[in-house]
Amino acid sequence: MAYFDAASTEPLHPAAREAYLSALGAGWADPARLYGPARRARLLLEQSRAEIAELLGARADELSFPSSGTHAVHLGILGALAGRRRVGERVVASAVEHSSVLHAAPEAALVPVSLTGRADVAAFAEAVAVEGTALACLQTANHEVGTLQPVAEVAEACRAAGVPLMVDACVTAGRLPIPAGWSVLAASAHKWGGPAGVGVLAVRKGTRFRSPYPEDDRGRVPGFPDVPAVAAAAAALRAVSAEAAAENARLAGLVDLIRDRVPKLIPDVEVIGEPVERAPHIVTFSCLYVDGEALLTELDRLGFAVSSGSSCTASTLRPSHVLEAMGVLTHGNVRVSLPRGASRDDVERFLASLPEVVRRIRLDAGVS
Repeated sequence: MAYFDAASTEPLHPAAREAYLSALGAGWADPARLYGPARRARLLLEQSRAEIAELLGARADELSFPSSGTHAVHLGILGALAGRRRVGERVVASAVEHSSVLHAAPEAALVPVSLTGRADVAAFAEAVAVEGTALACLQTANHEVGTLQPVAEVAEACRAAGVPLMVDACVTAGRLPIPAGWSVLAASAHKWGGPAGVGVLAVRKGTRFRSPYPEDDRGRVPGFPDVPAVAAAAAALRAVSAEAAAENARLAGLVDLIRDRVPKLIPDVEVIGEPVERAPHIVTFSCLYVDGEALLTELDRLGFAVSSGSSCTASTLRPSHVLEAMGVLTHGNVRVSLPRGASRDDVERFLASLPEVVRRIRLDAGVS
């Protein structure tokens, strides 16, 4: 199987596996207690927290570990809104934010995006200047099409308006530097090769924040932390950050190959997203007259694991809200997201197989 769905989850990094197995012996106790095993677990937890914070450009005492990136987004939005309830309840977000943002802030004012999925900075600046705006939200890169967002420019507009910015960095954390200017940051360890079950929530010092939970640790996340998993997340982040420059360049070259070849091999195909300002490992295209589910099923049968449309709505009949907001084709959509170590041979095999798969599906649908 050629696994091309790293935007959903990156395979566990060997460094994470090694760190997890090692930490099981030292990090099993409750780090909130005072006896020896608990102190060892606490030390391991705080060392891991400090390492993740440094690599993400935060302070250790700003970090908490929810159970996922979605949990981090929900908690970040709800906590920031609770902390600024005297200002208002209005949330501003780009129209292509992850569904977790839109679920946590269903009444958000949505800022339009370009045909390539990039948020309009001027429209964002105008929106956050509206009285009663309590929070703005912007992703570092889009999870469906890979387009990088103008986070630094939007952060400056938010600063001028006195509005905190929550940045969803799940797609790029560990791959690209986190842009400056965020007040609240969300990330997810399984996206950079750490274990599932470890989200990251960072709240900048000075940001008004009140946890929606009645009982919590450090004012944000309640419960007993999975110390070995956090240690594994730190090890994976350290490893992928060290590899990032070389691996990003290699994967970007493979993505360029797909972007260039697919429209030449298959008629009536639209390659979606920014051609240059994008996450290095993601490429998305839509095939006219093709059912996305049928396309994924056939590719899976041939040994290719890819996704279609929104990873959170792929099992429903609803078109992707991201693709709709961009004004591009919403059906017959394929997202290829290359994991660490993806080979050119597998990409070439994918490109060799795809045209015949699309041709057969179109013939079955009565389209020649």
